[in-house]
Amino acid sequence: MDPRKIQQIIDAGVDFDIQEILQKAWVLFKTRASFHIGFMFIIGATQAFFAYYLEDFVSIYSILLAPALIAGFYLVANRLSQEEYVDFQNYFDGFKYWLLVVTINLISGILTVLGIFALIVPGIYLAVGYMFAMLFGIFGGFDFWTSMEMSRKLVTTNWWKFFGFVLILLLLNIAGLLAFIVGILITVPVTYLAIYVLFEQLTEDAVDESPEGEKTITHL
Repeated sequence: MDPRKIQQIIDAGVDFDIQEILQKAWVLFKTRASFHIGFMFIIGATQAFFAYYLEDFVSIYSILLAPALIAGFYLVANRLSQEEYVDFQNYFDGFKYWLLVVTINLISGILTVLGIFALIVPGIYLAVGYMFAMLFGIFGGFDFWTSMEMSRKLVTTNWWKFFGFVLILLLLNIAGLLAFIVGILITVPVTYLAIYVLFEQLTEDAVDESPEGEKTITHL
C-alpha cells in the first residue's frame, strides 16, 4: 500500500453503506461456510480448553495465540475476495505474521484499557479506532505503530459511522450467543469478514499496482 494514497483517503474522508458491507460479508461466508464454521469451532474449543484446564494460562492464549487466529479470518477473506483457492490450512497463515499481530493486539489493547480507566470515552474511541490496525499491518506491510495510527486516523474521519458499524456487529454476536451459543459459529466469522470487506473497500485506491497493472492488497 502507498502511504501517500492512504493519507489522501484520510484527508478526503470516507463513508460506506453498512448494509452493503454485511451483504458482501455474508456472500464470502457462504462461499466457504463449512470452513469458516470449522475454524471458529477450533477457536472456541481452544478457548474452552484454556478456560477449563489451563485457567492460569488464559492470558497466554489471549495474548499469544488469539491474534494470529483472528488474522487467519482476514487472510482467508482476502483470498476469497481475490477469487483465489482456499484450503483449510490457510486459516493458520496468521502465524506467519505472529510477532506483528501480537504486538498490534497487545499495544492497542493496553492503550484502549488505559483510555477506559481514564475517562471511558477515550477507551471507546480507541477501541473503534484501532479496528483496522491488524489489517494495515498484514496487507499494508507497515510496522505496528504506523498500522495503529493509520487505522485510527481513517476511522476518525467518520467515527460515529464506524461506531454504528461496530455496534451492529456486537448486537449480531449477542444474537449469536442467545441462539444456544452455536450461533456465534456463524456470527463471529461474519464479523471478521465484514471488517475485512470494509477495509478493502475503503483502501482500494491505495493498493499497489502490479507490473501488469493489476491491483493487489495482499503481501503473502
